Amino acid sequence: MSSIADNVKRLREEIAGAAIRAGRNPEDVKLMAATKTQTPQAVNQAIAAGITLLGENRAQELCEKYDEYDKGPGVEIHFIGHLQTNKVKMVLGKASLVQSVGSLKLAKEISKQGVAAGIATDLLLEINVGGEESKSGVAPQEAEELVREVALLPAVKLRGLMAIPPIWQENGGGERFFAGMQEMLVDIQSKKIDNVNMEILSMGMSDDFTVAIKHGSTLVRVGTAIFGQRQRV
Repeated sequence: MSSIADNVKRLREEIAGAAIRAGRNPEDVKLMAATKTQTPQAVNQAIAAGITLLGENRAQELCEKYDEYDKGPGVEIHFIGHLQTNKVKMVLGKASLVQSVGSLKLAKEISKQGVAAGIATDLLLEINVGGEESKSGVAPQEAEELVREVALLPAVKLRGLMAIPPIWQENGGGERFFAGMQEMLVDIQSKKIDNVNMEILSMGMSDDFTVAIKHGSTLVRVGTAIFGQRQRV
């Protein structure tokens, strides 16, 4: 069985290859380790292998593992899971960026708690690109309005978009979702909205990151391909 370090090395090579095929600079695509259910020891192995971005899914789990992580220079934690408003305080100050903001209510709570604590937090707007009832996120047609509303809030800065496209069966059938996200990012960029910097497009996971990179992803969130199949909890 390959080691975490071997997996990270292989992934970086695959990411670089996908970027080059898309005519992009491999350095423009960041690799995030999605750490849901992983032990701090396993995560620290990934950090030792050069991973500097950690993606946490659960507020409680983040708090439990936070102090055990080898958070050296440049290591950054993002919150990538569904975040309830009553858990915002648990995440604030630990996650430098919340990727899963799909409502004005959540953005307002992060802003309110940030003002109270004197902590600024970067945000990504989560887009429910497939219109799936089982997933959170704002509908694509409502994204620009939400961007404009979030841009007015203190103690937060919107830095891009995130999406988890539907799982597709037919070969290449999901590309339209990734392409749609890229078009949306470019469109919002062109509006030059104050306090909005659309520099991050977070999409692509273990099974589809090469397709996401083809369509402009700047950050891929990979768990299984780094750590192996995770334990069910």
